[in-house]
Amino acid sequence: MKVIETSIPDVKIIEPTVFGDERGFFMETWQQKKFEELVAQRQFVQDNHSKSTQGILRGLHYQTENTQGKLVRVVAGEVFDVAVDMRESSETFGQWVGVFLSADNRRQLWVPEGFAHGFYVTSESAEFVYKCTDYYNPSHEHTLQWNDSTIGVEWPIITGNEPLLSAKDQAGKFFHEAVYFK
Repeated sequence: MKVIETSIPDVKIIEPTVFGDERGFFMETWQQKKFEELVAQRQFVQDNHSKSTQGILRGLHYQTENTQGKLVRVVAGEVFDVAVDMRESSETFGQWVGVFLSADNRRQLWVPEGFAHGFYVTSESAEFVYKCTDYYNPSHEHTLQWNDSTIGVEWPIITGNEPLLSAKDQAGKFFHEAVYFK
């Protein structure tokens, strides 16, 4: 497993070691001891799996109770995955990291607690799987506007093609009115 630093020190790109030949491949996608040594001391309690079609944008979501760290990856297709630092006391408050995750590059992204998270599907469809450090709590979930100019996420969206959003994501708050972590 190789860990790649990002512009936000707490957010990490993880590349698994892949063993392959003409029969296919094998890779270890998760190991507690290596994760604790190389990334963070965390316990995961829930795994999620979603499928979306091209042009879907999910996020940017975060919880202020039952705060979730997420280890995310794509098992089919490709997404542009984004983490936004919502920790008011952080030196990187309001900054974002974006990375392409795909079944081909097999990369994972560690998004720690205190970050808003979302992704945009760039392939025909994508299957997205992730581990969470706490349980889903919809009564304390918040959504940040995906296109807030204060944050300035550079989504790889073709001009004139608005992403498809859920009603919850359309109603997201702008950064200046969002709930932050202390």
